[in-house]
Amino acid sequence: MTKVLAVPPTLDDEAFDALIEQASQAEGERVLLDARHVRWADPYGMVGLLAVGQHVAAAEGGQQPILQLPLDAKVSSYLARMGFVQAAEDTFELHNAPRDRGPVSESSVLLPITRIRSHDDVHGVIEELNEGRISTILAEQLGYSRSDAISFSMLLSEVSQNIIEHADAPGWVGIQTYNWMKRLGRRVAVIAVMDLGVGFKGSLAREHSARFGDRWSDATALEAAFIHGVTRFRDPGRGQGLKQIRRKVGRWGGKISIRSGTARIADIPDWDHSPPMQTGLAPFPGAQILIVLPAKQPAAPPAPAPR
Repeated sequence: MTKVLAVPPTLDDEAFDALIEQASQAEGERVLLDARHVRWADPYGMVGLLAVGQHVAAAEGGQQPILQLPLDAKVSSYLARMGFVQAAEDTFELHNAPRDRGPVSESSVLLPITRIRSHDDVHGVIEELNEGRISTILAEQLGYSRSDAISFSMLLSEVSQNIIEHADAPGWVGIQTYNWMKRLGRRVAVIAVMDLGVGFKGSLAREHSARFGDRWSDATALEAAFIHGVTRFRDPGRGQGLKQIRRKVGRWGGKISIRSGTARIADIPDWDHSPPMQTGLAPFPGAQILIVLPAKQPAAPPAPAPR
């Protein structure tokens, strides 16, 4: 039998949670992910769909799930140009794949969906972003300075490095800018980084689970790492990348959330109303990181001088 998972029309972080919930009920059945009615997707949704597909394949002994791509030609072509279709070929049996698989051309694409398997992949990501395109896009679309662009590259390096050092499994990263006029009134950069590894609980368990005792859980591990800076390394100064990432995102007025296992923790800016901690989520391996960086507000015009 085949279990059909309906991919929501808006493929984002909420859609990812919905897909995990559906996938958890498909044990023992071949899975078909129906994305025919997708109308919009961000990097987190695209990378999340890849992660769900790979997780399902692993659970079914390597049998590839089926993916029906969007019927809307523009959406399907966009997924191809973002590198999603090429990445999906390694995970899914693809139906109605688009013929248009030209190179990425959108000025809003900072980084197409990219597989992270090694330190060399991380270096390749940073080299691609440092070719000048990142500075131009961040300056023109988000109002960031050159020093901000350098910090942005460092942030991406740190969050991608997390896959290699902590996950013990490969992952993906993707970045694009969007116009969030209805939701925020500004343009944003959306960064998605995911893996299917051991997760925060697994990564920190050896060094820290004993002192938490019965309280040790996905939520406890996330809180220890995210809030208190706990790492799996004994050497002082090692494993502080997450602290640096939070500081940079906060300085730019952005949002960062991390989902791992059955929990999610987040730094929530004023413009977002998500809860800072969620527990009891459908279980999913590894860690899934979402970062949203808003464009800088233009400086207010000076008040007119009194006459």
